[in-house]
Amino acid sequence: MEIFWFIIIAIVLAMFFILDGYDFGAGIIHLFFAKKEEDKELITKSAGLFWDSNEVWLVAAGGMLFMAFPKFYASVFSGFYLPLIIVLWLIVFRAIGLEFRSQFNFQMWKDIWDVSFGFSSLLLALFFGIALGNIVRGVNLGGVENGVSTHEGHYFFLPLWDSSFSPLSATPGIIDWFTIIIGLISVVTLAMHGANWIILKTNSTINNKLKNVIFKLNIVLAILTFISLSVWQIVKSNSLDNFFHKPYLLVFPIIYFTGLIGLFYIKKLKKDLYGFVFSTLIILGGITSSLASLFPVILPSTNKVNENLTIYNTAAEKYGLSVALIWGIIGIALIIIYFIVQKRLMGGKIDNMDYGKH
Repeated sequence: MEIFWFIIIAIVLAMFFILDGYDFGAGIIHLFFAKKEEDKELITKSAGLFWDSNEVWLVAAGGMLFMAFPKFYASVFSGFYLPLIIVLWLIVFRAIGLEFRSQFNFQMWKDIWDVSFGFSSLLLALFFGIALGNIVRGVNLGGVENGVSTHEGHYFFLPLWDSSFSPLSATPGIIDWFTIIIGLISVVTLAMHGANWIILKTNSTINNKLKNVIFKLNIVLAILTFISLSVWQIVKSNSLDNFFHKPYLLVFPIIYFTGLIGLFYIKKLKKDLYGFVFSTLIILGGITSSLASLFPVILPSTNKVNENLTIYNTAAEKYGLSVALIWGIIGIALIIIYFIVQKRLMGGKIDNMDYGKH
């Protein structure tokens, strides 16, 4: 049952980063590349029409974590309190940037909310990548100092950064040079994903330019990928052991590199959908590869005093998992129905759809 819930939650999280990821990416593209008002409106619309349904997946993932792995939920929501509050405010400013932009036809008003939408999207992409970096790096579970836990072994609290700014510190912070690399990978990946979404859903005048942007960003992503794999061995020398011991897990890195290689042909792709599929594969492969490298661990301990948090020592009791299964099926069914209806109503190009004129 623990493995089942681990897989379901991984799927729901992947859906969030694939779907809301293109919203983040659209905001990044809007911030740096949209110059004409018509392009700004189209890009805003490409995110604004979908963001509320996409974020349902994040809420669902949080609820499932609470039901299936309550100890892990309690641990990360207290330990990552500072970045979670930052993420919450970024989500708020991103949303009101989308919703407020067209309320008044004054350029200064539009510029303020354009910046809110763009910078919030950029920082959200960065912080979600940093969060993944913290998960794969591990945290100081139990707050061990001088070989002694200062609190219970499954609790921790991290400052935003440690004075050493190093992932090898005994008390690492949320932001260090390793997590920044993972954060940059997230920003680049979601920017490409957002660009592919804009190309797929709009007739923006910058669509051809965005294909060149995607190609260049893909080169950056390839470089960052190999840098991250190298430094990951420094931070955690056994990080790739799962792939050697369980070769079938290599399917996840293959998914990632299929997407990465595919986007090098972005200028030659005949259908706009193909580019979006390739960037989706990068996100899907990146998340699943990270989780597969840790399995069954879901939060490593950087000290030897307290054990890692796994799907087994953080799971609810069997009865709780069985009850959660019933409500989980109902919840996922409702989300899928909502998702299908919304996507069908807004299929094709969205140029002529109305948004923000209320």
